[in-house]
Order: sequence, then C-alpha cells, then structure tokens
Amino acid sequence: MDRMKSTDWAAGLDTRLVGQLRFIMAADRLKSVTRGNRLADGSRHENTAEHSWHLALCALVLQGHAIDPVDIDRVIRMLIVHDIVEIDSGDTPLFDAANAVSQAEREQVAANRLFGLLPAEQAAEFRALWDEFEAIETPDARFAKALDRFQPILLDHAVGGGSWTDFAVDEAQLRGLVRPIEQGAPALWVAAEAIFADAVAKGWLKPAPAAPEA
Repeated sequence: MDRMKSTDWAAGLDTRLVGQLRFIMAADRLKSVTRGNRLADGSRHENTAEHSWHLALCALVLQGHAIDPVDIDRVIRMLIVHDIVEIDSGDTPLFDAANAVSQAEREQVAANRLFGLLPAEQAAEFRALWDEFEAIETPDARFAKALDRFQPILLDHAVGGGSWTDFAVDEAQLRGLVRPIEQGAPALWVAAEAIFADAVAKGWLKPAPAAPEA
C-alpha cells in the first residue's frame, strides 16, 4: 500500500525527493511486520524494524568479533536494508520450511518494487547492499549474516525457547540453520554453543536425535 496516495502537496517538488519520500513512507510498514521470535521480556513478538535496529546496534558493539576486517559503516547500512523486502514478502521464520520454498522468489519481487521507488543511483546502491547480504560472499556480508543469525538465538533463549518451541526445533536443526555465525564471527559461535547447551539442559531446545546404531 502506498502511504503517499495523494501527492498534491508535493506538486513542484523535485521528483528525486518525492521518490525518496515514497520509499521512506513505504519503509514505515516494516514496523508492522511481525517476526517469529519474541522480545526478550516475552511480552510480544518482535517486529522487523526493531530487528533491523537491534542488528545495527549489535554490529557497533560486536564488530571486534568479526572473523575478517570489516567496514562497519557498510555492515550497518547492509543491516538496515537487509529486511526491507519483508514489507511486501512478510517475514519467513528460519524454521518455516514450507514458506522457505518460495522465499527467494517473493523477496526478489519485493526488492525490485521497493528499491525501485528510489532515484536510480540510490536504488542501485541499496539493491547492491541487499544482494551482497544475500550472497554472503564478502567479509561485510558474512559478519552481517552472522549477527542476523545470532540475535534471534539470544531472544529465544531469553524467553525459554520461543520459536524453537513453536517449531519443535532440535539442536541439530538449529545448528545447521545458524552455521553462518561460525563463518562470520567464531567468538559468537562459541557463545551460541553455550546457549544451545544451556537450552537443552533446561528443556527449552530439543536435543539432537541420537545417531542410529551401526
């Protein structure tokens, strides 16, 4: 939905500015996109705008744990735009295998529309950051993705299981899905390992299935 339906007031304004304002107003909808995990106090589910801000703060605080040198300003810009597509596509929880099948296609369509609201040079800049995050091939993207996988672990543990319980996830499944943490920030993977162990011990996370006997 276009939050600038009537632009009579904008008559005479620079068209570049009008495009930027359209994008900003579209981005406001990110505040209404509900994510699978809850806030740390358990009072409600997190929204995607909150998630993006929290990740930007994580990047500032935890930048010293990136496995490779990173440009923290680029990482923060990447994290601010990485979930813009959820305005159109909605959130796809990490453990929702059914919706994950169509996730990439839905998000590409959303990226085309949303970044296309911006003036051409900004559209190209923001889209390039989004594509880089999705590809996870550069040091900046690997660190950004590590944070994106690590932050929900903190929140799920804080509420005694959260989305792990909602989706009946076991430790092996969780490890497989959040492995980018180790690839971008090994120190955070050590912290994640401690969280997994504590969650299993407390019954908040199902233990990995026993290996079949030979």
